[in-house]
Amino acid sequence: MAKFEALLEDEDNIFGGTPKSKYWDFNNQVSQDLAEDEFDKIVQKIAIMEAMLAEHHDINNLERIMQNYALENMSELEDMKKSVYMELAGNLLERLND
Repeated sequence: MAKFEALLEDEDNIFGGTPKSKYWDFNNQVSQDLAEDEFDKIVQKIAIMEAMLAEHHDINNLERIMQNYALENMSELEDMKKSVYMELAGNLLERLND
């Protein structure tokens, strides 16, 4: 996820906004079908990660485990969220040219 780290040193970077705002800018410019397809990929990725976590933790406690992890790693997760938004925005941009 750190592959976009250099772009995120400043919230007002060369992309003219935060990674989150740029993702939504791009998402609002694509067709509904493309947006739905990309969202489905996100949901699939979440389902895969939950299934992988469930192999090591009680599935009924996953939400609590994730909340505790988020509280303990808040700063790291904020940086990772920025990278994820950049990756998702890049996916949308790449598909615009198809």
